[in-house]
Amino acid sequence: MNTQETILTILEELTGSEEVKDNLNVDLFEEGLLDSLGTVQLLVEIEGQLGVTVPVSEFERDEWATPQKIVDKVVAMEG
Repeated sequence: MNTQETILTILEELTGSEEVKDNLNVDLFEEGLLDSLGTVQLLVEIEGQLGVTVPVSEFERDEWATPQKIVDKVVAMEG
């Protein structure tokens, strides 16, 4: 799996919704698909599966609001 597929799979498991794979621009927080606990779980899974560490102190909700934004941020951090 590539980075995008891994992130979308993590998001699908955390949210219980396939919408995260169908609509990469869905606002995860506005739609109630992700909350603060889910965010922490997301960051833990990203670190565990992709080896990318994102300190919670550097997490800006607006920058991580959609599946596409999450993929873009993680890809940038990998490079």
